[in-house]
Amino acid sequence: MAKIALVAHDAKKDLIVEWATRHREALSQHYIYATGTTGGRLQVDAGLTVERLLSGPLGGDAQLGAMIAEERLDALIFFIDPLSALPHDVDVKSLLRLAILYDTPLAINRSSANAVLGDLSEATK
Repeated sequence: MAKIALVAHDAKKDLIVEWATRHREALSQHYIYATGTTGGRLQVDAGLTVERLLSGPLGGDAQLGAMIAEERLDALIFFIDPLSALPHDVDVKSLLRLAILYDTPLAINRSSANAVLGDLSEATK
């Protein structure tokens, strides 16, 4: 069972819920973490069991970064909105930097999320 974090910027929340619903069976085989509102949406709308962290701007991104640095997270799926200015952009960049530094599988859109989830599902068979 892999530990996967699911995160989405506001403009991408519907998209991550749609993706998670489509992959609910595969995701339910793993332990899911999610930040604030995204976690709530994944629980209610996608029917997933999720450990919710703080909202991203309120420390959730930092919590995930710490989990990566402590090697307690196997993958990060973060649907990023590249067209919106974000007040917590520094936190997002730090989280992505840690994922890269610690060689944590990282997905930033549906295509890469499909690949990461497929790899994790194969590895845990």
